[in-house]
Amino acid sequence: MSKICQITGKKAMVGNNVSHSNRKTKRLFNVNLFKKKFFYVEENCWIQLRVSAAGLKTINRVGLDAALKAAVKNGHVAWEEIKVLD
Repeated sequence: MSKICQITGKKAMVGNNVSHSNRKTKRLFNVNLFKKKFFYVEENCWIQLRVSAAGLKTINRVGLDAALKAAVKNGHVAWEEIKVLD
């Protein structure tokens, strides 16, 4: 499973480590991801998402249903990929 936020679509970025002598070597800036369970009221079930810290703020601001609909519309996640928990 790749390190991509299912709400915002954020993924790892490539940059440089810069040493004191100004040598540059490639490095990876990973996303701050969490596996988080949410109660999806519209479907009356628990779902599990891989969501970044910015994605959590988005869910808190606009709500889970609106955030999921926007993520599906933008192509960050498909409805089939959302893991439903029992």
